Amino acid sequence: MNQRDKIIKEIRGESLGETNIQSLSDELFQNEVLRPILQLQNDLFIASFINYISKYKRDFYTRTVENKLSIIENAIQKDIKFRNALKGMIIALFTTDEYALYIKNSSSLNKRMMNLLIDRLKSQVQLFEVE
Repeated sequence: MNQRDKIIKEIRGESLGETNIQSLSDELFQNEVLRPILQLQNDLFIASFINYISKYKRDFYTRTVENKLSIIENAIQKDIKFRNALKGMIIALFTTDEYALYIKNSSSLNKRMMNLLIDRLKSQVQLFEVE
């Protein structure tokens, strides 16, 4: 393992979520790689979404909670530039071995990654209350 990979693993910390021998490889990747990265990068995701709504959804703060949740989901699912920026924030913290695993099954893992991120931002919608 190279120096960069060691540093990344130290920064990210331990895996989050239950894993066992019977866990699927995507589930293992989710709990051992994606969840720790999402937790580490949480403040950056919040700042990024605040920037997004200030540029593209100025009326976000006047919307109902249900509308805000919908905007969060649509921003991540349908705005390809924003989605790719968020993906980059996550992939940048993969080790080289994790990246090799990721590219073998990127479609499925991207879906998991974005769903986890949507859930994370929705659960923190109260942080987007005041402009």
